[in-house]
Amino acid sequence: MALTEYFIRYLQRRDTLTDEDLVRLRQIPTTTALFESGQTIVAAGRDHTRSCLLLRGMAARAHTLPARTQQRVVTALHVPGDFVDLHGFVLSGLDHSVVSVGPSEVEFIDHAHLTRITENHPHLTRLLWMSTVIDGAIHRRWLVASNALRSTAHLAHLLCEVYTRLSTVGAARDLRLTLPLLQRELADVLGYSSIHINRAVRDLRDRGLVAWAGTDIRILDWAGLCGLARFDPVYLELEHRRR
Repeated sequence: MALTEYFIRYLQRRDTLTDEDLVRLRQIPTTTALFESGQTIVAAGRDHTRSCLLLRGMAARAHTLPARTQQRVVTALHVPGDFVDLHGFVLSGLDHSVVSVGPSEVEFIDHAHLTRITENHPHLTRLLWMSTVIDGAIHRRWLVASNALRSTAHLAHLLCEVYTRLSTVGAARDLRLTLPLLQRELADVLGYSSIHINRAVRDLRDRGLVAWAGTDIRILDWAGLCGLARFDPVYLELEHRRR
């Protein structure tokens, strides 16, 4: 499946695409690239000339603090169908890098093609804008979760969100998902120590909410997991309506 189809599913979950919209999206020229775990997909810096869509695997938005330790802070996880760095289309530069989480596949789109869309296709322009707004809403909810939830509930919230985002585009089903993060990497994402994450994973298992083996997760009690996490997907804008 071409990456564009995942993005089309992302959009169609939220709005109706006309035949003209679909033709225009499928005509966008792209360049495909593969990345290994830990490789930089998009480097921080100025004057980017293209943006990328995630086709396979996951990616993380990573900020490196200007210190001798070069500590890296993860502020977002991206899943298939995400337009990972669309904001770089209108910004003069990016203050973060995008790093592959496990093996990943992406497609790059030159900004010149995005410019033509914004000049000639107002509905698609609004939908591109919507995707960046949802990205911001996810970031805000991460801030809320990090301040309001303890480690087990915070991890539960991440699982609920990632599964919902994956299932929305058909990349996960039957309450099963792959999360290609080691526990120490999960600690970086959620801002805890590896010991706290180990305890949180064990707690979710002991509560009978998940079965977790390596990178494979099966959610055993969706209602219970959502209840623990106080998860409400409204911020993901899954309502289908004209935009």
